[in-house]
Amino acid sequence: MTILIHDSDRHVIETPDIWRDYVDPRKIKGFEYNLTYDTKQKANERIMRLGEHAGVVLPPILKLGEHPMLNCWDENLNIESAKVFQKSTDKRKQAAFPETMLQDMDDSHIYSASLFPNVANYIVNHKNISAQASQAYATGYNTWLYEYCSQDPERLHGLGLISRHDPTTMVNQLEAIEKLGWTCITLRPDIIAGHSLGSPAYETFWQACEDKGISIAFHGGTSLQAPTAGTERYSSRFALHACSHYIEIQLAFLSLLDAGVLERYPTLKLGFFEAGASWLPAWLWRLDNICYPEFPGLVKNRIKMLPSEYFKRQCWIAIEMDEPCLAQVIDIVGHDRLLFGTDFPHPDHLHFDFKHLEQQNSDIKPPDLDCILQHNPKQFFGY
Repeated sequence: MTILIHDSDRHVIETPDIWRDYVDPRKIKGFEYNLTYDTKQKANERIMRLGEHAGVVLPPILKLGEHPMLNCWDENLNIESAKVFQKSTDKRKQAAFPETMLQDMDDSHIYSASLFPNVANYIVNHKNISAQASQAYATGYNTWLYEYCSQDPERLHGLGLISRHDPTTMVNQLEAIEKLGWTCITLRPDIIAGHSLGSPAYETFWQACEDKGISIAFHGGTSLQAPTAGTERYSSRFALHACSHYIEIQLAFLSLLDAGVLERYPTLKLGFFEAGASWLPAWLWRLDNICYPEFPGLVKNRIKMLPSEYFKRQCWIAIEMDEPCLAQVIDIVGHDRLLFGTDFPHPDHLHFDFKHLEQQNSDIKPPDLDCILQHNPKQFFGY
């Protein structure tokens, strides 16, 4: 039997012309997307200061108006990133266009994919951008992505991008995404514009998502210009990368649980991406056995059952194919709560080994693996 693999976490690459062609320039004044490219003169100056290794051609410096796009992205990191990004240059070019995206999917034995943003996530959620500009960029991105997915809508599934800078606009944004025919949106797990995911400002938004049957995929990332787990104490790429995906996604679930969002909206579908799943058994065990029973009177109106029961009822999580403890994850939440994504075309997740999936995942029974790869995504994304 042929497995029609769905890649639950695949990224597009947004080329600079998108922001020129799809975003209203009147709404982004002061926050224009601009790039400063490396030059031979700059490379020679770096060699004089830092040595021959610094002569590599650097990625362009990204800014929104005068605001740096990325947090804690210094010269040394840019030099090292240039070396690493060379490994994925061809893949990133493929991700920029639907025809070549589909070709790579064919080569990788992937039938369909849910498409997440790349740089758009950093633009829309930037701490310094105005609410108007943030929403204009989100709208432009969604329009471009809709055209991108129109190349083959059966195989390419867009996730709508929503600006959180002005919570009063989020329901209207959701309605515009619904008109595109999409059934899932993506949000950052971080605090954006002063609001955590548990903020009361989002109450009508969660209600609208539940009413419309639109799923929410939470997906973090390193170097966002906004408060992110670790930024209050670290500045190194190593430490920030260790915290940003892994810890922020745990805090996302906790924020929604503690605010009573899961209790009030029992059919709201939530997914947690690019943080693996090995942390889940320990996290749910602690919430169930240490935190929940400590002072039950304090949470009785917003958490009325074990945290793990909420997760099993309405949450999904994306796994890494070779991570430990997946058998325990399945024991606790069930194999039907698991998804798989390649994170294509990011350089730390370039290789998808179709031929050895069962050997890579010996902890997972073949029928369960089949569900993870092709059936569970339909339940979460609603395509």
